[in-house]
Amino acid sequence: MNGLTLGSLFDGIGGFPLAAKRCGIRTLWASEIEPNCIAITKRHFPEMQHLGSITEIDGGKIPPVNIISFGSPCQDLSVAGRQSGLDGERSGLFREAVRIIYEMWEATNGIYPAFIIWENVPGVLRTKDNAFGCFLGELCGAKFPLEVPSRRWPSAGLVAGPKRRVAWRTLDAQFFGVPQRRKRVFVIASSRQGFNPAKVLFERPSLRGDSCESAEKREAVASFAEGGFGTFRQTDDQAGTLKASGGIIGGGQRL
Repeated sequence: MNGLTLGSLFDGIGGFPLAAKRCGIRTLWASEIEPNCIAITKRHFPEMQHLGSITEIDGGKIPPVNIISFGSPCQDLSVAGRQSGLDGERSGLFREAVRIIYEMWEATNGIYPAFIIWENVPGVLRTKDNAFGCFLGELCGAKFPLEVPSRRWPSAGLVAGPKRRVAWRTLDAQFFGVPQRRKRVFVIASSRQGFNPAKVLFERPSLRGDSCESAEKREAVASFAEGGFGTFRQTDDQAGTLKASGGIIGGGQRL
């Protein structure tokens, strides 16, 4: 991991930079507007540049990084809120992050960022306005939002679009050493040729900390990473929609 760099949008108190540091990845800059959060990250990451509000950042004019991470505001996506989705004042800000990603991508001829990491609440999988389909579509480079395969998006999947491959998976913190039930959707996207983001989210050794407890489920999840189990593929170039090919893992749990 030595030599890789990170940029953190919606940084909060530096969760992604902390994880990056433990993996030998250096965080060059962060975007955050809350003074208390900035004070914390300045103390722990004094070398990190603070860029201010995400709405004022030009992705083509900031230092390019290998990885851009962000956990955009979730208040309009959470089941505890009104689930305003993309119409919400806060959660619609994810489009600013996507804008920055594409500005950097265009300024560096598609070299940076090579990897994108995003996390959010599971409520994003079932908003009325298909917020997750819009997010996936913009990330992978589809012309239109991706069509939700049923009433809600499955808890895990893989999209192969014209710009990037995007994998997502819902993970629960209680199976990773945290004494509470806390589910989050993690998304990894990459434009790097030959890199499969599903290999990261569905890597065999990591399954020991996953919520899938039976051997049957573990085997099914591993087969997804290796064989494209339950993927979405573009079926209509004009409409730009992606249809589900389906997939059920052991115990009836929908992928």
